[in-house]
Amino acid sequence: MLNIIACFKWVIDEAYIRKTSSGGLDFSTVDYKIGEYDRNAIEESVRLKEAYGGKVTALTAGVPESSKGVKDALSRGCDQACFAADASFRDMEPSQTAAVLANAIKSKLEYDIIICGEGSSDLYAQQVGPRLADSLGIPCISFVQKMEIKEGKIIAERKAEDVTEIVEAPLPALITVLPEINTPRIPGVKDTLMASKKTVIAISKEELGSPAGVKLRVTGMIAAGMERHCIKFGSDATGIKDFVNTLRKSI
Repeated sequence: MLNIIACFKWVIDEAYIRKTSSGGLDFSTVDYKIGEYDRNAIEESVRLKEAYGGKVTALTAGVPESSKGVKDALSRGCDQACFAADASFRDMEPSQTAAVLANAIKSKLEYDIIICGEGSSDLYAQQVGPRLADSLGIPCISFVQKMEIKEGKIIAERKAEDVTEIVEAPLPALITVLPEINTPRIPGVKDTLMASKKTVIAISKEELGSPAGVKLRVTGMIAAGMERHCIKFGSDATGIKDFVNTLRKSI
């Protein structure tokens, strides 16, 4: 019977971000969702439980308003959730997130496998998984696209640039999964209703201790833009030369 932890993050749904007239980003009407990559982590955790037996705990850290994400994770097949909530946990950088999750696991949860997404949908720093494994002193296998449990070990197929590696590690271990490992299920009405009856372990900031101070600061964000000059080029030598010169000027 495996104790599986699925880590996830409640992030801004980029579909609701608007561009302002000055070229900035408007977040005033945004909605939130579980990150796309984290859905793969949750799905793979549930599939491991279905294949080998055990229990899946969804784990997240964030502001108290993120409780909607906890219910979403539970509706996707997790048996219980652990929610580290505090107003100061807004916009944490990867080192802070990993520290909070590590303390939550050490104080409240048993585990054989911890599964994280490849990266978060907002920062996509790909650091939380490896940092969390380091804090817990367990092996980490990243960029996994297929895996199985055999004789107390995890055997994973991981993608490394233009090659595929087969890696073996003893349990407990942490895995970060690629999107191609599965297709996340879509919760039905019954799943959503059942989620409200599942256990949620709440952890306060006082129980975890304060994470290290912020080292990264956002000084500004500008929306991506594209200008069309509608310049036409001929296919002869002169036209190709003009095309190349235009490209050089735009770099």
